[in-house]
Amino acid sequence: MEKRLMVQEGHLLAVFNSGHRVMKAESLLKALGLPVLLIPAPRQLQTDCGLALRFNEDVREQVMGALERDGLLPAFVSVYRDGLFVTIWGIGPDGSHSI
Repeated sequence: MEKRLMVQEGHLLAVFNSGHRVMKAESLLKALGLPVLLIPAPRQLQTDCGLALRFNEDVREQVMGALERDGLLPAFVSVYRDGLFVTIWGIGPDGSHSI
């Protein structure tokens, strides 16, 4: 049986600080017809809730825009590249967004 990976090269993962927020975000994004998938967060990512939303770069702007409009921005977003998770977006200690 072939092992299917939950995260593949180029996938983006939005990590939230609570299970409630990630499930609310998933519901919002799916209602908008955006292709997201709620997955267990990989161990390499430090998460409070153990879940993440997976999506592709081609819908990144729509996903982040919808989350911002509804006050549901994630704690950070990472991309999977060359076997590593690289944080590409996050909220700083002062509440500012960083890339």
